[in-house]
Amino acid sequence: MANSILDLNHINKVYNLGEPSEVAVLHDINLSITKGEFVAIIGPSGSGKSTLLNIIGLLDRPTSGQLRINGTDTKGLEDAELTRLRGHTIGFVFQYHYLISAFTALENVMMPLLVDHGFPTDKAEQRAVELIERVGLTKVGHNRSNNMSGGQQQRVAIARALAMNPDILLADEPTGNLDTESTKSIFSLMREVNRTNGTSILLITHNMDLAQQCDRIIKVVDGRIVVEQ
Repeated sequence: MANSILDLNHINKVYNLGEPSEVAVLHDINLSITKGEFVAIIGPSGSGKSTLLNIIGLLDRPTSGQLRINGTDTKGLEDAELTRLRGHTIGFVFQYHYLISAFTALENVMMPLLVDHGFPTDKAEQRAVELIERVGLTKVGHNRSNNMSGGQQQRVAIARALAMNPDILLADEPTGNLDTESTKSIFSLMREVNRTNGTSILLITHNMDLAQQCDRIIKVVDGRIVVEQ
């Protein structure tokens, strides 16, 4: 597909392959995402949505099939190469924020930059300050994450996911633990990032109101894509 940033061709995922407990989770998944597209992935619990997101995010390998990110075929990459590609291309936001409670909001946002550089830099700190400002948390940037509301913590998590300026943002039920107003706020923030940065976003959600505001909806049932709309 023209301007495709993500291509999955005949992706299958089987756990415990060849054993009595073998279970097939994904079946012949074919999917292309273009640069700047905002896609919702919906489906019942246990349908394989999170497994699909883990494979796209290079946290797990498919049993068979081809995954290309920015034109790079990931099949032959070693673990270190996958880690580097993931770190520089993909950002993650989960239902639980996974912030380090002993760190401030700014320090949490800086973590991907510190991991990449191996040591703190003025540039990394400035990047964190800019991102905290962008997500509207300048006044609480020096607060520890455990002294922030759920909505604020998720905003910090989004800022952290953007630290490396990724091409793709993967969001797995990022509003699942939030109230209605915080949900609207977080979704608006992701949409703003999508439109301003041209970041491609894949959002797993059970919230159909949010899904219907995305560019495309993909429904997964029993490990298969059954509807695209």
